[in-house]
Amino acid sequence: MNSKNTHILNLIIAGMVAIALLISCTPATTQQRTSLTVSAAISLSPALTEIKTVYQSSNPNVNITYNFGASGALAQQIQQGAPVDVFFSAATKQMDALQQANLLLNQTRRNLLTNRLVLIAPKNSAVLTDFKQLTDVKIKKIAIGEPNSVPVGQYAQEMLTKLGLWQQIKPKLVLGNNVRQVLTFVESGNVHAGIVYATDAKTSDKVTVQLTAAANLHSPIVYPLAVIRNSRHPAAAKTFVEFLAGDRAKIVFQKYGFGLAR
Repeated sequence: MNSKNTHILNLIIAGMVAIALLISCTPATTQQRTSLTVSAAISLSPALTEIKTVYQSSNPNVNITYNFGASGALAQQIQQGAPVDVFFSAATKQMDALQQANLLLNQTRRNLLTNRLVLIAPKNSAVLTDFKQLTDVKIKKIAIGEPNSVPVGQYAQEMLTKLGLWQQIKPKLVLGNNVRQVLTFVESGNVHAGIVYATDAKTSDKVTVQLTAAANLHSPIVYPLAVIRNSRHPAAAKTFVEFLAGDRAKIVFQKYGFGLAR
């Protein structure tokens, strides 16, 4: 190889080395995106959907994916190893089960919201003034959530039992897999009445709220949330939980009719 070719080769090598050094010394301009999976009671879906938009506008590198469903089914998925970062339940029963199984990250559990239990009927139905009217022969089908896995069904069973009505209306019951299914049953007119959360009734213009259950007729309706111990991104999950408990998120929750837990 002559001196001219050697000189050219040396220049090429020097250029490649310079480029390599430049790349290695250049700081990253974009942060790696973090994905969080949040399993949440389906009654929270409208509020959490809006909150996601608010959160990601100021945290563009965090992607929130919601898994909405009945709290009992969601808790069971977590117990079976589903990759979940945050759990937001509509009752303490399911959260207690996860805590007893040591599946919650320490010191991340908190009670955040409250709700009310209401009796609804299809729009333009005859007015009901007492829960005892559910025993009337004209009321043939009543929708509630499945009591063992759907918190709103659990609360409904407690209320109806305390009023001495459970055994009488049990043959009329149509059980929903979650509160939104109960709402749909009533909206469609396939049942004469249903028991849902006040927040769900508020989302529909196809039903009317007939009665609101007294709070002492059922367990307190409390929504706890926590970071799951096996979260792949515990720091980001904690930050999101703190946001949900903050003032900006509380404004959204209250807009959809939720109360704030003390």
